Amino acid sequence: MDASSAGSVLFDRIGQLYTADPEREELTGAALIIEGDRVAWLGRSADAPAADERVDVEGRAVLPGFVDSHAHLVFAGDRSAEFAARMAGEPYSAGGIRVTVEATRAASDACLAERTARLVAEMTAQGTTTVEIKSGYGLTVEDERRSLEIARAFTEETTFLGAHVVPPEISAGNAGSSASAKDAGDADEYVALVTGPMLAACAPYARWIDVFCERGAFDGDQARAVLSAGIRAGLGARVHAGQLGEGPGVRIACELGAASADHCTHLSDADVAALADSGVVATLLPGAEFATRSPYPDARRLLDAGVTVALATDCNPGSSYTSSMPFCVALAVREMRMTPLEAVRAATRGGAAALRRDDVGTLRPGARADLVVLDAPSYVHLAYRPGVPLVAQVWRAGSRVA
Repeated sequence: MDASSAGSVLFDRIGQLYTADPEREELTGAALIIEGDRVAWLGRSADAPAADERVDVEGRAVLPGFVDSHAHLVFAGDRSAEFAARMAGEPYSAGGIRVTVEATRAASDACLAERTARLVAEMTAQGTTTVEIKSGYGLTVEDERRSLEIARAFTEETTFLGAHVVPPEISAGNAGSSASAKDAGDADEYVALVTGPMLAACAPYARWIDVFCERGAFDGDQARAVLSAGIRAGLGARVHAGQLGEGPGVRIACELGAASADHCTHLSDADVAALADSGVVATLLPGAEFATRSPYPDARRLLDAGVTVALATDCNPGSSYTSSMPFCVALAVREMRMTPLEAVRAATRGGAAALRRDDVGTLRPGARADLVVLDAPSYVHLAYRPGVPLVAQVWRAGSRVA
């Protein structure tokens, strides 16, 4: 149904309406009206005004479309052998990123766009109506630029992640140095490229800048330099922080006013306090822990400290090849000490906060009409029935898309 031609649409006989609006977060026996691409009204079914069309939800649950605020969708190649090796006991490291870089550089624009479209379609079918897409598998000026141009065709939430890892050609060029000096020099040389010509080429296609602040990638000073350059270029900041161990990433995110610190698997007490005081969103990515057999983040610790938490898929070919937000909700409940309500809140309103959006991730008058109808009476079933395809309908901006 095209909302622009249908006028107003009434969703009636909703069993449980989860709005993610703090003013009235859950309603039962509810109805909702959309007009054009916006929510126009919600309340009790008995009080619903007339509308041009009616959708009988038949007692099912309705919730906002999921907001996936961390995904790496522009890539080529396959790393299933790496996954199988991890499942056989080999430890995870970030080195596999370079395998994807090689395949992505060799792929055509059409190939990359087709893969991205397929993944976005998978996400949509599972209830995601807003997705952030990062670059980071090109690591040259032109390959990062074209990755973002491709991503921009699918979302306005695009992130320049040129500072993912140091590309192999820079490491090879400094092979004569001692190991520790070479590693530092390689990263500094590459940071100069990222904050100079690469940023200039990529900023027109990006809303955000990100950096992998981690051992084996970029240290605190390098991360600060990358983010500061992006902020000066008008981009918002986000940080990969604390995935493989404690480090400076979270504190740099808070210092620079980043929208989110992502992963947050390993946090000090000071990190947790800084997140709570600064309002920086902690975006948790349980798919990565599932696929790498790593410890899960302690969401309970963050929530009890007053930190805003988001859930996202981290969809990527190496460490979290899932496009399913319902799967991440189920993992968060089972493995991260979140209640079903907290997990669904993090997958909707939390994701919107991580993108600094107030028009998505919630159902209230004036918000964008992004909603999911579950083939279940309650959102609790997302965790109660893991792996079951419960998404019956998906509406984005007032039109049904799945």
